[in-house]
Amino acid sequence: MKRLLLATTLAIAVAPQVVHAQAESTQVRRQTALTDNWRFRQDDAVAGAEAPSFNDQDWQRVSVPHTWNRVGVYLPGPIARTQQTTDVNKAQGVGWYRLSFAAPKLDGKRAYLQFDAASRAAKVWLNGIYLGEHQGGFSRFRLDATDALRAGDNLLVVRTDNSKPAPGSATVDNLPLTGDFFVHGGLYRPASLVLTNAIHFDMLDFGGSGVYARTASLSTDKADIAIRARLRNDLSKARPVRVEARLYDAEGKLAAKAGTEVALAAQTAQDASLSLALTNPHPWNGVADPYLYRLETDVIGKDGKLLDRVSTAFGVRRMAFDADKGFLLNGKPYRLKGVGYHQDREGKGWAVAPADVEEDMAILREMGANSIRLTHYQHGQTIHDLADKYGIILWDEIPLVSAWTTGGALEPTPALVENAKQQLRELIRQNYNHASVATWGIANEVDFGNSFPAFLTGYKDGKAPDPMPLLNTLNQLAHQEDPGRPTALATCCEGRVFAAGVDVPTTAEAADLGGANRYFGWYFGETGDLGPHLDALRAKRPRQPLSVTEYGAGGGVTIHTDDVLGGPIDSRGRIQPEEFESHVHETAWAALSQRPWLWGTWIWNSFDFATTIRHEGDADDINTKGLVTYDRKIRKDAWYFYKANWSDSPTVHINGRRYVDRAYPVTEVRVYSNGATTDLTLNGESLGQRANCPQHVCVWPAVRLAPGENVLVARGSFGGRVAEDRIVWRRPTDPTFPVRIDAGSIVGAGKTVAFGSDAFFQGGQAQSANTPADYGRPLVRAAISGTDEVDVAASYRQGRFSYAVPIAPGRYRVRLTFVEPSLASGERRFDVRANGAPVLQSLDVAAQAGGPLKALDKTFEVNAGVEGLTLQFIPTLGEAIVSAIEIRPVSTVISDSTADRGR
Repeated sequence: MKRLLLATTLAIAVAPQVVHAQAESTQVRRQTALTDNWRFRQDDAVAGAEAPSFNDQDWQRVSVPHTWNRVGVYLPGPIARTQQTTDVNKAQGVGWYRLSFAAPKLDGKRAYLQFDAASRAAKVWLNGIYLGEHQGGFSRFRLDATDALRAGDNLLVVRTDNSKPAPGSATVDNLPLTGDFFVHGGLYRPASLVLTNAIHFDMLDFGGSGVYARTASLSTDKADIAIRARLRNDLSKARPVRVEARLYDAEGKLAAKAGTEVALAAQTAQDASLSLALTNPHPWNGVADPYLYRLETDVIGKDGKLLDRVSTAFGVRRMAFDADKGFLLNGKPYRLKGVGYHQDREGKGWAVAPADVEEDMAILREMGANSIRLTHYQHGQTIHDLADKYGIILWDEIPLVSAWTTGGALEPTPALVENAKQQLRELIRQNYNHASVATWGIANEVDFGNSFPAFLTGYKDGKAPDPMPLLNTLNQLAHQEDPGRPTALATCCEGRVFAAGVDVPTTAEAADLGGANRYFGWYFGETGDLGPHLDALRAKRPRQPLSVTEYGAGGGVTIHTDDVLGGPIDSRGRIQPEEFESHVHETAWAALSQRPWLWGTWIWNSFDFATTIRHEGDADDINTKGLVTYDRKIRKDAWYFYKANWSDSPTVHINGRRYVDRAYPVTEVRVYSNGATTDLTLNGESLGQRANCPQHVCVWPAVRLAPGENVLVARGSFGGRVAEDRIVWRRPTDPTFPVRIDAGSIVGAGKTVAFGSDAFFQGGQAQSANTPADYGRPLVRAAISGTDEVDVAASYRQGRFSYAVPIAPGRYRVRLTFVEPSLASGERRFDVRANGAPVLQSLDVAAQAGGPLKALDKTFEVNAGVEGLTLQFIPTLGEAIVSAIEIRPVSTVISDSTADRGR
């Protein structure tokens, strides 16, 4: 195996224009990235690979960060995708890594192997000597390698395991036990070798820096900064040392300093406390002014020699949460407009580079987001550092998601409780110093109770485990670790309407701050239910600050609708048009923006991400609720809605740009624009101007498209400047091309010919004879006979309703398709009128078709005038029904009569 030569780097950050004589030529820490020339194999059956004599020459050569997993594909379609089905690797199990490297002689120093993450469990050997293991796939951990490291050649072996937790598995007590995201495997964050002096800031303090600073008080004139330093003495004798802390401003000038003497006992770790008094502090003030100091903390020997240094960015700020005023930053209300964020991306999984994270942050900042909920696990240092730099407020959380027992058990094991506590300690200690972190999330959606069916949970007899004991333990631990930040958790179910016998626990009281994951209009209820629901939660706990931690909808960029109210959405199946995602966000933000007492809101989700429980929208194993696609190449329409509402950047965006071949000659045009005025032209002709558009949504209804290509241009005015957007839609050039309406469907179907979605209707309810998909169960199609267009026939509009179809004047042949979903002959009768004249009378679909689930066509001719064609469906017994409407031109000459009777 090729040997890796260590190129050591000095881990000291000296502020500009500042010189410390005692540290000029002293190398305190040496940190070396272990990046290249690893050998790798994913194979559960490999044995003995930890032995130096093991032959790995046929193993794959990789660089770290690395994961073998590639999960999620978009369905074939008009848009090129990064990841193909041949790239997919969903294997969860054991992955082995082996690295040969050369190390210098220690000369009394200590050696630590540092892994920023290894998923989800890891065991580590150095030169055949077992160093230890780590359970948890998201946090940094270090192992003492001093006794095993050799001057010269060394062999490092890491066994990772991302097996799904199950009774009897090696990961059974390793959080998360479940979740709507894929747990990638491997060494997907950096690994390194760190050399320190024998006296140093504790390298074994749950992966933390050993230096923990917080703003204890802040006023205009002064700030007090409390510092706790955890020191480790690996010598066999006690030693007196001095701990010094210095704070430098952004120009590198010393702003405050303090020191204390410590008598370090032998071969142990102990704490030291300091306090910095900063005059005339410059606060870290979010996106407006994310001012950062540099905090340097040294441990110095009795002889004045610098033994160790930790250098970190530090923001002086005060955060508060108020049930009436919302979130306050440095004493002033500060509206948190945020997104949820997963760390994977198409083609790379979790093994992303800092440049990838920087690109994600740039996309979110351009949209106007000022907060990120780092879900549903601990994220790496890159996103935290960027949040500090750009003023983005963070919600951090551990991977306690939905379940905390396995195999139907009603109590968590002691090992699982310890794993939860460990991951919480790691989260807090590794991110304690970040000015951007506002709260520690202790759980997500552990309040399903018995609302999940038994085949998903394993719980029997309607029983479910009580989450409160574990939540109370974690809440108490978080406050012990960090008294300066509140705890939070996100709930799914409190206050929702469930079926009889469903009991969900109230968990919100287990944390300081409330968070509600609510998908009204998507998984349950109507889009307009969100606001009243939040008001009810607030009334129940008026003194607990409340936030909305998830809201949104799926959006397939290759799936489109002509009317977002045309039919039921299939939240667990394929019918998930991009336009409906926009509709949900428009409606939700209308409610959220009117409730300033919410201390934060987070969209679900910023980017599409991998999950293996979904076959929905235009993707497999991808959650498509992102505002941006998995590969970051397409910003969906809803992304521009938030940019128009959240940012000051001139924004003009015409919706529906990917729905190029339009089903209907008349359509609505929606433009997201934050311009003072917005103009729209079609093929060079003005369609008028809009000003003061509500929520920056400008609408032009009933725009008539020409045959062939239609060029739409929107121009927004911004104080003398103009921003514009241009798209092209197409209509068939054939003058006899029909209008085809798939009644009751939000997305038009069609096997032999294309139908548009339900549109131009008034009244009635959209229904389907199919059984919709649910929790991984696919849609079950009704067995409809008598038509090739089964998918079109399955959906229907029902009740008393009408259609006003805006077709051009002329004579048309109308074909109506009916399917009786369930009733017998004689149980349903209705009339149909065309432009007020009867064309079908006392129609009994079951009787004429020969029973339920048999298609029946009725055809008639009718004249349309300048008002188009009106079809009325009038029930005389039960409710009227129709599955499809086809309107085909016969001639463009209007006859004297308005309609002919059907036959």
